Amino acid sequence: MAFCRSSFSLLTVNQCLVRTITMSAQRRAEEALEKIKEKNPYYDKYAEKISKLQQTSPEEFLEKVDKVMNPIKGGKSQARSYSELLNPKVSIKPEASAEIPYKKLSDVMKIELIQDKNADEISKIWLEYHKTKDVLAATLTLEHYDALMGRAKKHPIFLLPLPRSEGFEFIMLQFASNAVHFTPLLAYQVHNENAPECLTMVHYTECRDKGIILMRGEYDSNVLNGQEAQCLANQMQMFYCKTDQGKQRLLDIFTNKPSEFKHMDLIKEVENIQLV
Repeated sequence: MAFCRSSFSLLTVNQCLVRTITMSAQRRAEEALEKIKEKNPYYDKYAEKISKLQQTSPEEFLEKVDKVMNPIKGGKSQARSYSELLNPKVSIKPEASAEIPYKKLSDVMKIELIQDKNADEISKIWLEYHKTKDVLAATLTLEHYDALMGRAKKHPIFLLPLPRSEGFEFIMLQFASNAVHFTPLLAYQVHNENAPECLTMVHYTECRDKGIILMRGEYDSNVLNGQEAQCLANQMQMFYCKTDQGKQRLLDIFTNKPSEFKHMDLIKEVENIQLV
């Protein structure tokens, strides 16, 4: 009986210790959450999902928040911590991308509507089909699409600065199969691969033999409005479809020399872009 009482007492002490540590972590997580609210004007858009992580795993939450809140730690700049987090050599595996299913045109429209049409007719039908829907819709020439995918193979992940009334919010894009996934950087820093997407753009190649690629983009209206989603699509095209030495240089630095990547250089490249 003495052994049992001692064992029970020890167990109780351990339980209290764990509870104390957990409560301490929770308090520190709550304090960190308040700091994010103060420093990041976009917090409210992702508050619910971030709060869930803070409640269920405060220690993990604190570790991730530390990367967001501390601009310098151990001699490394915040830009470097971002690049380490987003570096495609670490964040994405080619074999994992191959497992992502190819999105089919038949999932969004009846292909028989365009089977006997030429490229011009298909373009008109595609744009008219989406005219009343809250999505992005566009068509690409084969030249633009091949340029896009050729550059995407070299630079599968990148950042885009989205103009906001408070300044710029960074959005991460990632190519996978025939889709491009856009995720707010703040959400990605907290949730990593489980971060919610704010925009997904899919390129359908079923009409390639007719010289046209169809694009459809669906966005989360709680995070983006139509103009902001279009702005991200335009920026992606600027960096991935067109020949521009300044933008190509930023892609190369981000992918191959992430420690040298500077967010202000990125903003300067697109600072004349306005939401219209």
